[in-house]
Amino acid sequence: MLDFEFCNPTKIIFGRDTIAKLDEQVPANARVLVLYGGGSARKTGTLDEVIQALAKREVHEFAGIEANPTFETLMGAVELVRNEGIDFLLAVGGGSVIDGVKFVAAAVPYQGDPWEIVESSKVKVRSAVPFGSVLTLPATGSEMNKVSVISRRETQTKLAFDSPHVFPKFSILDPSKTFTLPQRQIANGIVDAFSHVVEQYLTYPVEARAQDRFAEGLMLTLIEIAPKALVEPPDYNARSNLMWVATLALNGLIGAGVPQDWASHRIGHELTALYEIDHARTLAVVMPSLMNVCRAAKKDKLLQYAERVWNITEGDEEERIEKAITETRAFFEGVGIKTRLSDYDLGPEAVGAIVKQLEEHDMVALGERKDITLEVSRTILEGAL
Repeated sequence: MLDFEFCNPTKIIFGRDTIAKLDEQVPANARVLVLYGGGSARKTGTLDEVIQALAKREVHEFAGIEANPTFETLMGAVELVRNEGIDFLLAVGGGSVIDGVKFVAAAVPYQGDPWEIVESSKVKVRSAVPFGSVLTLPATGSEMNKVSVISRRETQTKLAFDSPHVFPKFSILDPSKTFTLPQRQIANGIVDAFSHVVEQYLTYPVEARAQDRFAEGLMLTLIEIAPKALVEPPDYNARSNLMWVATLALNGLIGAGVPQDWASHRIGHELTALYEIDHARTLAVVMPSLMNVCRAAKKDKLLQYAERVWNITEGDEEERIEKAITETRAFFEGVGIKTRLSDYDLGPEAVGAIVKQLEEHDMVALGERKDITLEVSRTILEGAL
């Protein structure tokens, strides 16, 4: 097992009717900015519940955070926070809203150009406005981690930053708040969470047995609950498990002491930036092809994955690996997410455009061994056509 430090300070409040507990979590004298996406938070009544729970405080609102939160939009929130003297932020929505709030929290006290927080690995966030979240879409795990992914329309750039200063102080997880979501978003959440686990698991063995078994348990849970999570009317237990698994998939626990990949995410981010494909769908396109292209480097863990997750024990090593990749693609397709670039009307010309973006963003040595070069990324994308 690799050396590691692990600390996750986010408090989780899980269950039905837990939004009322905001009154116990937000300081009584706080000047609060509630940030959310489109109109769904208001239409479903979630926003009214939030405002009611915060009734004793001065509350401002900021709407319009996109599915891929943009620097341009978020800077409007930064200006509002500065002008109004707001001292607590509350994200109401899915991972995109929470990611956006993390950026706002870090940007408000930052003295330079806030885009530097995202663009430069040399910039360290020194402080952030405290914030919490009310999760309405299980997928990214942003409700319990220190990572944020931000896009910039001007340059068609999508980049991530992380800082211990942007852990949420608390996150409220009420599975019933997912009941109004369209199936497309539930399917995205399933694939996103599964992919997060794979990126931390499917690397090379380091005798991290607890992390392996935990990761395998999360993947098996997603496979088991996927059909029930997609049924109508919604199944509370299935949605509860999906919400908690998505949180556990990226709260740092299964990634402690193990090598991590994240090449599928890096390549997928460029697909989103260029063609506005849902994040989870880019992962469903890239990940099976990456498994295939990198099968030699990932051989030991692919065989373990085949046996423990998909119960594949017959055939020689190459046959078992091939079956595991096929099962992965079938799982994604089974929840309604297509896995080929051609499914999104993209052909060979997109491969060159994505590779160019990777080069411009210095994504030239990806993966757990930093051996996914631009040419390997090209091969992965060609395999996804």
